[in-house]
Amino acid sequence: MSQKIMAEYIWLDGRKPTSKLRSKTKIFDGPVNSVSDIPMWGFDGSSTEQAEGHFSDCMLKPVYYITDPINKAPNLLVMCEVLNADGSPHTTNTRHILAKTAEAFKEHEPIFGIEQEYTLYRKEWPLGWPKDGYPSPQGRYYCGVGHDEVHGRPLVEEHLKACLNAGIAVSGINAEVMPAQWEFQVGALPPLEVSDQLWLARWLLYRLGEEHEVYAKLDPKPMPGDWNGAGGHTNFSTKAMREEGGIAVINMACEKLGRFHKEHIKVYGADNDKRLTGKHETCSIHQFRYGVSDRGASIRIPMDTANKGKGYLEDRRPAANLDPYQICTALIETTCGAGFNPDKYGWGNMTI
Repeated sequence: MSQKIMAEYIWLDGRKPTSKLRSKTKIFDGPVNSVSDIPMWGFDGSSTEQAEGHFSDCMLKPVYYITDPINKAPNLLVMCEVLNADGSPHTTNTRHILAKTAEAFKEHEPIFGIEQEYTLYRKEWPLGWPKDGYPSPQGRYYCGVGHDEVHGRPLVEEHLKACLNAGIAVSGINAEVMPAQWEFQVGALPPLEVSDQLWLARWLLYRLGEEHEVYAKLDPKPMPGDWNGAGGHTNFSTKAMREEGGIAVINMACEKLGRFHKEHIKVYGADNDKRLTGKHETCSIHQFRYGVSDRGASIRIPMDTANKGKGYLEDRRPAANLDPYQICTALIETTCGAGFNPDKYGWGNMTI
């Protein structure tokens, strides 16, 4: 006897400069043993800024799925690529570019871990902040505990448990420097998997926020003034970096990243210039430097990596609103190949 499955099809829309998540539910007969068992589906691209009204059909191609932790097994959350009506990749489909890049450089065995910072809001104001006012200056809130220091923990912990129940490789959470700001980490995983899981983890955060009447924003500088911005620090390594003598490979990678700094910034998140000021644990967007344990650098080489002579690097430039498909593509192409050129993909919303 067949089993009815609720599958939430999730995709990126065509909004500029930053895509938003969209989703809708399809009911079909199971079981699902692989992604090929999940049917293609269509949607109205004219309502997501991905098509014109007179020719609006776009297709959703399932590419990755996990158990739906809200509606439970056998129900699914399905990450999809957007295709044109003729089956070609849509211009907003950044995933298919990463898929080609990952295949081209697979012998390097790239691994990523992404730190997703976000800020919780209610009624257009950071959660827990005084109405029409400001809390005490930051300094006491990072990894804080207590009602006067952290806001939103019920949602944050529900989100963590949902991610773990769904099989998302969340490796930790913490309260961040600005009150109402939090972080979760996904990875370490290969590029496509870490990217798919990050998008699905974001979807779960937004969806669970509905139950708490709270919403998360990925704005790189959520509040003006002497408050930390929100980043998407990306930890990255190749097989050669993880082997003996890998520190030399890491240093060479940092030198190459410096040469393509402007190209990377183009895809590292809209409004990132408001965050990368040289203050609040950032390097200026107009500079590039790397160093051991330096959280004010563009690239931080962790102390453990320096001590062992192998490991990984942390790219601290990506903003919280990063598209992980673009970030992973940029890091792989620059460090493993000849360099990164976002213009050939029609990417880029930031210039310096």
